[in-house]
Amino acid sequence: MGQLQKFKDHFILFAEAGFIAINQADEDSAIKLFKASELLDSQNLLPKIGMGYMHLCKLELKQAAKTFEGILSKDPNNEMAKTFLGLSLALNPAELSKGEKVLEESAQKSQDPMIKNLAKNALDFVEKFVKKSPSPAQGQAHIKKEKK
Repeated sequence: MGQLQKFKDHFILFAEAGFIAINQADEDSAIKLFKASELLDSQNLLPKIGMGYMHLCKLELKQAAKTFEGILSKDPNNEMAKTFLGLSLALNPAELSKGEKVLEESAQKSQDPMIKNLAKNALDFVEKFVKKSPSPAQGQAHIKKEKK
């Protein structure tokens, strides 16, 4: 345990590097970095948020939602997890209205301006691209009607 102690103050570096690895599509490194940060501070929920974010980026929406719900069961006031949960749900057609509700709550009640902005942008995205866009099958049917 003595070896881990001297790296305790590097927790945030490992966690941040995990998020960077996700954005560079390096899943293996992201997982290893989040596990390392969990070893340094097992009580901090940031590595779990990182894992949920990885699932969200891979569009593994059910797994992402499950991860964020687990975080919220431990910390119901975690605004980042709540907003990511809303986005995970809103991208799933079966959970769209529930996700929008969570995002609207985050946009209105969040104390963090970046989280508030993320929730508002997610709502805009859902409105423009998830709710309004026809499915590929609907799009093809629409094109066929126009040709007649």
